This record gives sequence, structure tokens and C-alpha cells, in this order.
Amino acid sequence: MATAQEQLARNMNFGSFAKAKDLQNRILFTLFILVLYRLGTFIPLPGLDASAFAQYFATQGGGMLGSMNMFAGGAVERMSVFALNVMPYITASIIIQMMTSSVPSLEKLKKEGEAGRKQINQYTRYLTLGFAVVQSFGIAVGLSGFAYDEIARWFFILTAVVTFTGGTMFLMWMGEQITARGVGNGISLIIFAGIIAEMPKAIFNLFSGSREQGVNVVFVIGIAALIIALTLFIVFIERSQRRVLIQYPKRQQAANAPAQGQSSFMPLKLNTSGVIPPIFAIAILMLPMTAVGFMGGSTVDPNAVASEGVMGWVATNFAPGTWTYIITYGVLVAFFTFFYTSIMFNPEETADNLRKYGGFVPGIRPGKNTAAYFDYVLTRLTTIGAIYLVFVCLMPEVLRRYVPGIPFYIGGTSLLIVVSVTMDTVTQIQSHLIAHQYEGLIKKSRLGGKRKR
Repeated sequence: MATAQEQLARNMNFGSFAKAKDLQNRILFTLFILVLYRLGTFIPLPGLDASAFAQYFATQGGGMLGSMNMFAGGAVERMSVFALNVMPYITASIIIQMMTSSVPSLEKLKKEGEAGRKQINQYTRYLTLGFAVVQSFGIAVGLSGFAYDEIARWFFILTAVVTFTGGTMFLMWMGEQITARGVGNGISLIIFAGIIAEMPKAIFNLFSGSREQGVNVVFVIGIAALIIALTLFIVFIERSQRRVLIQYPKRQQAANAPAQGQSSFMPLKLNTSGVIPPIFAIAILMLPMTAVGFMGGSTVDPNAVASEGVMGWVATNFAPGTWTYIITYGVLVAFFTFFYTSIMFNPEETADNLRKYGGFVPGIRPGKNTAAYFDYVLTRLTTIGAIYLVFVCLMPEVLRRYVPGIPFYIGGTSLLIVVSVTMDTVTQIQSHLIAHQYEGLIKKSRLGGKRKR
């Protein structure tokens, strides 16, 4: 049965959108920021021999560089000022959220409302700056082999660190502006824009490879059908939810009116964490490759040898398509699914709020029993959600291992991010339209009341 909000969303048309000027301004502002981001991906790093790096990327683009390039919207391939993208911010967010659950001072800040949230965001920015400097230095050391001979090595590294760090901090600021003044989650939309920009190229390479390399056309069509089926599967799971019945006690509305109870539903999504676990997992997996560059065994340095020692083992075994990478990726996705769900939904706090307002689950006693029931239901749902995320994210990685040369990265994690961010953005647009309709109804009711008087 559709809710009142869903029925309002179905009745929306272009006329209601044309009247919502605030929503139009938000969408235009979001598009403006995303256009700036795309322009920044074409600004090259100063002092880098672009042609030499392009030749190297052509031979190494199927590994970790290719994955980083996909999320950066082609910025790694061109080695632009946004090549580091928002990965340092995501890594910092992971650490801050973990510390929020374990450090008492941060946990207290979290409970202080808006002021505490602003302070935690400030800590996240500081930590992002630190991660950006460290990762920029690691990449700059690896790129020093591609610098022009006229430029001193130390000067090139310093310039690259400042450029990459500034690009990451600027992207973080743009993401925050989209979240505050635009539509949707800013950081997710930046990653979404990068993936969307690279998807046409990946699809073209898939079909052109079938013609040039003699790949079976039926097989390519099967891959396209698999992507469509995977998209439908993602939409179905992301919209799936378990509705827990909540009953409220009977209240006397008038002296002669019978007392009536009220009931509602608490929706628990099958995948409460959304696209956060895959993004977090990829950010963690990119750290070892940055460490390789930091220690001098960079896989992006043509003069470096990464086949000996620990750095060589990391560079070899954590490349996309290897079993070490696949297993680690799956474990991280499952872990962050449970971890982020525990942050988003607290059974004890939810049960306590229900008890304060007189609500209860039929057949379950309020208090600890209700909290245990929520925890039981949420654990089962999260287990299904974790299996779903691991399956969607690892399927293209396994295929890429056994069928090299085919750009399977157009599915899996990238497809999950594109579909989920699109659905979340459309939902927020619908929420703004619904709020605009409610404001119009309130104004009409007030005018009607004045006319009657």
C-alpha cells in the first residue's frame, strides 16, 4: 500500500516543478559545481611530461590506476590537479566515525546536536588535510620519474604535493557546498559525476574491442544484458524495506468521541548503509598503493623496480583482479556494511524514543525487549544487505580475473554508486517538491480563512 508521500510524488508533474524556484536554483547550483569539477579534471599537473605518462598509463591502466581513474573521472589518466579526488576525505571520515563510537569525548560531541556535528566535521577536515599531504607525497615521489629534466626533483615533488592537496581540499569544499546549497550528497555526487564521465568511454572500448580483438558479439551482448539485469537488481534491493508495525495508545479526542488508537510503520531498509561500504573499502585498498609510492617502490615510476621485498609483494598482490584484492575487498565491504549500519540506526535509542512517546511494537514489551527485537531484525536485514553488496562489488572483479582486457569495471561498484546516488538524488528532489506543495496548501488555507472572516 502506497504511503501519502508516495501518492504525492506520483501526482507531481512539470508544472509543480516549474513553480518550485528554490529547487530549480538548487539544481542549477549543483550542476554548476559539477561542471567546475569536470573542468578541473583537465588541468594538468605542472612540470609533468604528459606524453610520457600517457604511454605508461596505456600499459598499466587495467590495474589500480584504472580503478583510481574511474572514480576520479579520468583525472588520473590526465594526471590533473584533481587526480587524488576525494579519497583522503573518505579515509578521514572512516577514522573519525570509528573514533566517534569509541572515544568518549567525540561520542559526547555527537550527542550535542548541530554544534557537535560542526566540530566533528572540522576534525574531519583537519585529518583530510593530513591524509592528502601524505598521499600526495607518495604519488609525487612515484611521478618524479615523469618530470621534465629541467625541473629539480625536490621542486617537482613540492609542487605536486601542494597541487594535489589543494585539489582535494577544493573538492571537499565543493562537496560541502552541494550538500548545503544544492541537491543530494555532495561527495557522492562528485564520485558519481566522475564515473558517469568515464562510462561512455568504457562502453565504447567494450564494443570496439569486440570488433578489433575478435571477441564474440554474442558475449558482448550478454555482458550488456548482465549490466541491465544488475541495474534492475540494485534498484529492487535498494527500494526493499521491512516495515515494522508501531502502535500508539488510544487517545480521547473529544468528550463524546470514542477513543481511537493510531498505528504507523517504521521502515527498515534492506541496505541501510547505501553505497558507503564500497566507497570506504576502495579508499582503504588504495592506501597500500600509496605506501608503495611513499617507500620508493611505486608502480607509477618507470625507473623503479617493484618486484622485490614487501613493497613489491603489495604492488603485485593488491592489484585489481588478484585473489588477495578480491578477498580483502569483500571482507571490507561486509565489515563497513555492519559498521555503518550500527552508526545509522541505534536500537536502544530508537526503543527509548518510542517508549517516551507511548509507542510500542505489538507483542513486544517496551524498553529492552523492543531494543532486542530491533537489533534482531536489523541484524538479519544487514546480513542480507552485506551479501548483496559483496556479490555486486565482487562479481566484475572475478570476471575481470578470468577474462582480461574486458572493461568489467563498468559494472559492480561503479554501477552500484551510479544507481544508488541517482535514486537518492531523485528522492531528495521529490522531498523538496512535496515540501513546496505543502507550503502552497498552507498558504491557500490561510487565505481561505481570512476570506471567511
